[in-house]
Amino acid sequence: MLVAGSVSAPLAAVSTLAAGPRLVAEQSAKPGSLLIPYQMYRLENGLTLILHPDHSDPLVHVNVSYHVGSAREVQGMTGFAHFFEHMMFQGSKHVSDQQHFKLVEEAGGTVNGTTGQDMTNYYQTVPANELEKVLWLEADRMGFLLDAVSQKKFEVQRATVKNERAQRMDNQPYGRVSEVNGESLYPREHPYSWDTIGYVEDLNRVDVNDLKRFFLRWYGPNNATLTIGGDFKPEQALAWAERYFAPIPAGPEVSKPKPMPVTLPADRYVTLEDSIQQPALLITVPTHVTAGSADEAALDVLAQVLAGSKNALFYQELVKPGLAVQADASFNCRELDCSLSLTILPNVSKVASLKPLADKVTDILDRFAQRGVQPEDLARIKGGLRAQAVWRLESVEDKVNALSYGQVMEGDPNASLHFLQRLEAVTAEQVMIAYRQHIADRHKVLLSVVPKGEPGWAFAAQNYVPESRTLSPRKTVAEPKLRTVQDRFDRSRMPVSGPAVTMPVPSIWRQKLEPQIEVLGSVNREIPAVSLTITLPGGRRVESAAQAGLANLTALMVRQGTKRLTGEQLSDELERLGSGIRISAGMYDTAISISSLTENLPQTLALVQELLTSPGFRDSDFARLKNQLIQAGQQSEREPDTLADNAFSRLIYGPASPLSEPDDGYIKTLQALTLDDVRRYYEHYYHTAGGAVVVVGDIDQAQLLPQLQFLSQRPGKARSLPSLLPREPQAKPGIYLVDLPNAVQSTLRVGRRALPFDVTGDYFQAQLMNFSLGGNFNSRLNLLLREEKAYTYGANSSFNAYRDVGEFVVSSDVRADATVDALRQLLKAAGAYGRSGPNPAELAYLKSAFSRQDALSYETLGQKAGFLLTLATLQQQPDFIARQQQLVQTISARQLQHQAARWLDPDKMVIVVVGDAKRLEKSLAELHLPIYRYTSNQAAGI
Repeated sequence: MLVAGSVSAPLAAVSTLAAGPRLVAEQSAKPGSLLIPYQMYRLENGLTLILHPDHSDPLVHVNVSYHVGSAREVQGMTGFAHFFEHMMFQGSKHVSDQQHFKLVEEAGGTVNGTTGQDMTNYYQTVPANELEKVLWLEADRMGFLLDAVSQKKFEVQRATVKNERAQRMDNQPYGRVSEVNGESLYPREHPYSWDTIGYVEDLNRVDVNDLKRFFLRWYGPNNATLTIGGDFKPEQALAWAERYFAPIPAGPEVSKPKPMPVTLPADRYVTLEDSIQQPALLITVPTHVTAGSADEAALDVLAQVLAGSKNALFYQELVKPGLAVQADASFNCRELDCSLSLTILPNVSKVASLKPLADKVTDILDRFAQRGVQPEDLARIKGGLRAQAVWRLESVEDKVNALSYGQVMEGDPNASLHFLQRLEAVTAEQVMIAYRQHIADRHKVLLSVVPKGEPGWAFAAQNYVPESRTLSPRKTVAEPKLRTVQDRFDRSRMPVSGPAVTMPVPSIWRQKLEPQIEVLGSVNREIPAVSLTITLPGGRRVESAAQAGLANLTALMVRQGTKRLTGEQLSDELERLGSGIRISAGMYDTAISISSLTENLPQTLALVQELLTSPGFRDSDFARLKNQLIQAGQQSEREPDTLADNAFSRLIYGPASPLSEPDDGYIKTLQALTLDDVRRYYEHYYHTAGGAVVVVGDIDQAQLLPQLQFLSQRPGKARSLPSLLPREPQAKPGIYLVDLPNAVQSTLRVGRRALPFDVTGDYFQAQLMNFSLGGNFNSRLNLLLREEKAYTYGANSSFNAYRDVGEFVVSSDVRADATVDALRQLLKAAGAYGRSGPNPAELAYLKSAFSRQDALSYETLGQKAGFLLTLATLQQQPDFIARQQQLVQTISARQLQHQAARWLDPDKMVIVVVGDAKRLEKSLAELHLPIYRYTSNQAAGI
């Protein structure tokens, strides 16, 4: 990877045939530069190809980006770009339905796609020996997708997209905020007036020929950028790209869209009533800036000055005094238009309307106009930017995606790093000029999001209603003529894998610090940064039931500053250093996670020492944090996933077990906690004896150990900590129905208590068994409920485990009208798999996927640190990875069937259904299972 002092030689020139790819741009590696080296070629059909060799790990990342998103759609056909992303995974002429996912996962890789307003990405990371296969797959769907499109596939994916919208928007608190805000800010014909997922009525209007025309218009090679990064030979990658992509003919010409900024004639007040507990105010100011404009960087800095830290104006004026529990600002810049968004969540215990918050925002901006940007604002922001530039080079995927985005959106592969340089160069005067020109005195949208039936929360009476949608009748379109590809080779023959690659387990050093502190480290010079984690034994398992949430609240309080430094001063120090310190309470310990540039590690660790030995524990911080947690808990009572997870945990582990409690605790336990409780927890459990330190990065053992000696100064006493083995049996099998009135979907959790964690025993074998049932995209449950029945956006199953006990759970959100049959099909499929286990094809798929995935497992500092943490906390040796691989290769179908029979008996499952009980209760009786009403209060521990 590219960092100062450790760059490779410039890329060698790659020879091309006269009619082959043309080298059109090149960025060589330069010592001291953080720009990403690349070579960019253009094929005769217009395809842009970017190559970035990086031999640090035996993997490659391939990204194909098309310059098309929802902004290319027209009124009445919204959601088509996103719908089409789904279709791109449904097979092509030479790739069977669902096989793209399967072939990549079978190779040990990962694959996905994303659709935005301006572009669509398809990407996969695979072991380096699978590069040719991935290029063949991407070329096949670029050139031959329509040969495999059918009405059935079209209908299945249309239903899947509708399920996705229901799950992510219509059935979620705040789910429609973005949609309503876009409708209020832009005229109906503006493509940013609708969300990327579009409207259901539009999805219902289109047919398969509309889809084919969309593909032929936008999915030509001349509208695509293929970016390859990782461990490959440029000459070979170029030859493969030429072989598979060059024969595909160009599509229609695509020009860069013209900016479409908006100017509002007056402030618009809009109210959205939603199924929420916590109101919200969203203020959006349109600008006449677009992505890449001269003022973009200055307005980005403006947003950070307003709300980028605890020293920012919004935090100081809104959150710290207790008027709001959250106050954010962001500058959202896109191809057609950019806007400044301000989001404020009120403290409902102090204010009864959004109006005083909106008035306060106006006052803050007026005073900012007089105050201006201070030198300390820029120093703080620019320290963070320098760290961002380094961490963005950590993985091949990050670098490839940056190159791809820069080229598609701005014609400059290094645009994102150039933008960081522009940010660093921004002056206070430039920010103020941009503020006066694009923000001050501009009309805006003020969207009040209020609980249903409580319009009095709104900032003001609604004075604007988004334009109604007038849809002209749809005309049936004829089937278009497909593009013809002339090949000189047999494209139906899938490339074979190259020689297998091996990923060496990170080299590790070990050391003991007194008393009983194990230190594990691994040197990695790829970027000048360090990832370090300190664990303190205790965690949530030592909480009493009456004090659920205490460990988490203590972790948050320790992070609020020291006796010397307030939270704001600590935040300022860390931002200047470009460092991060996160403290979190896990089930077994409290973890202090540190990220730092190597040069700033001593100063960062000095701050960690101060936090650990001299926390501030101020009354004002405690009151603010406790109130924020309580209000977040009140809102979570409206979230279907939270209700389902909480109910399932209480039923599986019993209400007296810490395993059944949410990380943040319950509202009733939080209300009872005091600052003295926090101090007592700190005194008992913020000691290092029996803890561990793991460190990965640009530092060796001799450099680091002297910097860790402070850990021996607060040793404490090693304690005997309680087991988490539940004392109560799990709840009786049956259906536990949690009422969520008017829910358009039902959220399902189906499972039972199961195994404790191990690395090669029954738990690991149960994970292997589950792979084919619900552990991958092509699993039985996902294909059944998503692809065959079209009941859901996705279904999965997993074994999750702690050191003492674990669980098996199936999770899905299904259409409300399909709840009963979805459960029937799910239980039937689990029972059948329990009796038979995986078939021969599934067993082979499992062994292939698991045996090859290690090439992707240890690339980043975080991944390496996670591996070391497993060694430290579970007292394992590094060879457990080899032992796992040996087990994968030798495990038999009979062994997996034994695990399936042991854990998948439908008669032993607890079933949680969160949905509209009035609609569901009678129909659920068709399943002939006991039905218990489980109230949301029970799920919330009340």
